[in-house]
Amino acid sequence: MASPVFPLITRREALLAGAATAAAVSSAPAATSATAPAASAAAVSPEMKVSFSVNGTGHTLSLDTRTTLLDALREHLHLTGTKKGCDHGQCGACTVIVDGRRINSCLTLAVMHEGAKVTTIEGLGTPHRLHPMQAAFVKHDGYQCGYCTPGQICSAVAVLDEIQRGVPSHVTVDLNSRPLLSAEELRERMSGNICRCGAYSNIVDAVTEVAGSRA
Repeated sequence: MASPVFPLITRREALLAGAATAAAVSSAPAATSATAPAASAAAVSPEMKVSFSVNGTGHTLSLDTRTTLLDALREHLHLTGTKKGCDHGQCGACTVIVDGRRINSCLTLAVMHEGAKVTTIEGLGTPHRLHPMQAAFVKHDGYQCGYCTPGQICSAVAVLDEIQRGVPSHVTVDLNSRPLLSAEELRERMSGNICRCGAYSNIVDAVTEVAGSRA
């Protein structure tokens, strides 16, 4: 009795056939009952109400709990003076003052600041009534493109308050006395605010002048 004859295929043809079968299986629609709950859950974003004061005005917002303070200020309150730079807390363009302390608003969630007092660049001064730090930046040309300037000014205002309160920095020599108002101290404390135009020396001059008027 003769042996049955099977068609011969190459290894390449076998691999192609297997790949085609796998593609057909993966493209088949999944069961509706399994995907419906997941889809409906993804469509619902958790929201939470948060109330805080921004530049002396109270606000209550209903926000996605993932909303950063930066996006709440810019997108919901339309205070666009605070800039979004790197969005990773590395450039300092988003610096604002919260309860007297400077923070990177891109690294903190808005819902974490219930009852807080937030000050942005708009709250420091106006074009017709500049804050002393704003006026000093103009006088000493402490900016070029100006993108980082709001964060630089907010940070500089908070830096002088830190020195006044005796908060030490990495370069403070004597931790038992008030830090000296030196160029080294200012550069260290302002190092988290990057100026890609390189106006650092002018920024130090501006901050030094304002610090002198407070002495």
